[in-house]
Formats: sequence, C-alpha cells, structure tokens
Amino acid sequence: MTTAPRSDATTLAPAAAREEEFLKIGEIAARLRVSKMTVYRLIHDGELQGAVRVGRSFRVPSRAVEAYLAAGEIGQ
Repeated sequence: MTTAPRSDATTLAPAAAREEEFLKIGEIAARLRVSKMTVYRLIHDGELQGAVRVGRSFRVPSRAVEAYLAAGEIGQ
C-alpha cells in the first residue's frame, strides 16, 4: 500500500516566513533620516535592540527598527 505525500501547510512554513530581514546601518539611517553615527549611538546606547555584528559591521532586524519608531511615536 502506497500513500501520497501529504501537504500539510500547518507544519511547513515558507522559508521567507522563517527568515528575519536584517538592515545595514546605512539603510537604517536613511529610513530614520539620521546620520550613520546616530544609528551607531542608538545601538551602543541600547535603544535599538537586537543588533548583531557581522565581521566589522552591524546588522539590525527590521522589527527592531519598527519597534524603535513605534516607541518614539508613543512618547510624543
């Protein structure tokens, strides 16, 4: 008895849904309309969470940038 392969969408998530989008410092600076140095300060001060070092540069999850923006809107 052979069974057909089962396609179960609840157990297999697409690769794009599992992967986190990381932004470069320049991309974040452009999005926030600040200098790269300001982005580095935000990372070092802990205001921009989740930054990871890749070699000599940083990458920050896009969700962290969105959270930072949302927190800034609440405080205004």
